[in-house]
Amino acid sequence: MELPGRPQKPELILPLQVPKRRMDTLEGRASLLHSLAHIEFNAINLALDAIWRFAKMPKQYYSDWLKVAKEEAYHFNLVNEYLRSLGFPYGYFQAHNSLWEMVERTKDAIIARMALVPRTMEARGLDAVPMIRDRFKQIKDARAVEILDIILHDEIGHVRIGNYWFNFLCTQNQLSPTSTYRELARQYRAPRLKPPFNMEARRQAGFSDEELSQL
Repeated sequence: MELPGRPQKPELILPLQVPKRRMDTLEGRASLLHSLAHIEFNAINLALDAIWRFAKMPKQYYSDWLKVAKEEAYHFNLVNEYLRSLGFPYGYFQAHNSLWEMVERTKDAIIARMALVPRTMEARGLDAVPMIRDRFKQIKDARAVEILDIILHDEIGHVRIGNYWFNFLCTQNQLSPTSTYRELARQYRAPRLKPPFNMEARRQAGFSDEELSQL
């Protein structure tokens, strides 16, 4: 599966090659926000890919993912406009492509896509965004904090949509969500989840108490 249309920049490198982002310089803070913009940019494409790639789902499935794509585009524009005001527009820094790699791995199985992209890869944002927001709060960057609050609020809804359709598919196929998720994570080499976890946000996003107890 080829990458969807994207600009020539940012240059894509391996995750371990991405430089660590320091908060004590303007460029370091912009680099951190740039990584967020890159995630939002990819999230637009993954929502649209979920629409056109998988046929014969209920109408609400397509409406849900179109809503996600619209909100991800809004998030990208918020972050990119702020990056521009700082002098570091999207594409200025290098980025990695691990989110889209999981989209590629799950291209042939909708249940794997729902399990491992919104409710695994994107759900990690529920854990990470509050910590990033707090770092910007410490330096009194009110605009960055405002943007991150918007993203966190909306991303809970996006993960909830992934959870809903994963559970829908499990019910349709008479599968246990918990054991099915574990098997899909093993089969598709999903990244191991690492604490700390935003348990409240994950609960709001539709993870069951059983799932949360196993984190």
